Amino acid sequence: MTADEQDRGHVDEEEDRRLRAIAPEISYTTIGLMRTIVGLEPAERVPEEALKAADRVLAEHGTDGLRVLAMSLAGWMAVGIENVAHLKGQTHEAVIDDIELTCLEADPEG
Repeated sequence: MTADEQDRGHVDEEEDRRLRAIAPEISYTTIGLMRTIVGLEPAERVPEEALKAADRVLAEHGTDGLRVLAMSLAGWMAVGIENVAHLKGQTHEAVIDDIELTCLEADPEG
């Protein structure tokens, strides 16, 4: 292993430690965000609430916090898509295609 590879391994371990340290707090933030936005009307308020949460995380934890927030949201998104696919008897890809189609219909100019 080269010195660069060793340094990268050290940085990766250090980064992993930092991210793991804030993960529980960010998970609670993610759950709080979900409680706030699911069913929120009008739907245009959803991005506003998401930005408020992201701004709080950035202010408190910097970019590491935003990275953990993205990982947390991605995990919940994956679980949600898997559940929808299972309930509808569709593939994950079909559910994602439906989501993409909805986005295109909402903003046809892309």
